[in-house]
Amino acid sequence: MLSLVLPKGSLEKATLDLFDAADLAVLRASERDYHASIDDPRIDRVRILRPQEIPTYVERGIFDLGITGRDAITEAHADVVSLGELQYSKATANPVRIVLAVPQNAPWQTVEDLPEGVRISSEYPELTERFFAERGVKASVIRSYGATEAKVPDIVDAIVDLTETGSSLRKNGLRILDTLMTSYTELITNAAAYADADKRAAMEDIGLLLRGVLRARGQVLLKLNVPAVKLAAVTAMLPAMSSPTVTALASGDMNAIETVVPKRGVNMLIPALKAAGAQDILEIPISKIVE
Repeated sequence: MLSLVLPKGSLEKATLDLFDAADLAVLRASERDYHASIDDPRIDRVRILRPQEIPTYVERGIFDLGITGRDAITEAHADVVSLGELQYSKATANPVRIVLAVPQNAPWQTVEDLPEGVRISSEYPELTERFFAERGVKASVIRSYGATEAKVPDIVDAIVDLTETGSSLRKNGLRILDTLMTSYTELITNAAAYADADKRAAMEDIGLLLRGVLRARGQVLLKLNVPAVKLAAVTAMLPAMSSPTVTALASGDMNAIETVVPKRGVNMLIPALKAAGAQDILEIPISKIVE
């Protein structure tokens, strides 16, 4: 039913891991193969391509569904339908940013300080040219095909590049002067596919599974038994997503509790629950949380 295109490169592993956790494992002959498949009746064709190409291919209907960054969509001027952000990235939970970076010792403190004709290298020439035009700065923008930060200062004066933590820029003696945009990864389709009721239902199902995985990350399920007399004290300690589920056990003056809590800090929480009277404590990994 659906043709799907996924990003190659820096987002590739994180994307494949996300699909695997959503029970939509991407199968291919080798890591270099651009053709893939997913054993799911809703998906009949899968390709893995550069994220910069994906918005245009989806816009033109070559693919029904794709994953790419808002930066690539903006650069391509692609008229696509967003099915929502998928807040994951190649290294951290942070969004990526498209930034203007200059040498650490450069005198410029704002974009307006840059001299007329300033040379800018970027893999986002369209986005960069619009940014400088809006600020009235005449810049010479040169398309980069990689290793953008290595071109300063002998080839260009500054760069516009993608960063997640800023560490690579700092290692190359650069500092961020301004941020052009913040970009999360998005699930996108085109108007024709979205208007097809069957395809839209299938795409919404896939989006639901992917978001369920992301929501479950960093969460665990705790199950424990508590004497009735200590129930109030124990439940007060639980940082639940909502009120904990409390069930009276069939025999004895005991209650069973189930609740979802952050994984971070559970190493401190479990001993504290035990000391407060909880028994038979289970910590269980969560694959998905679907609201």
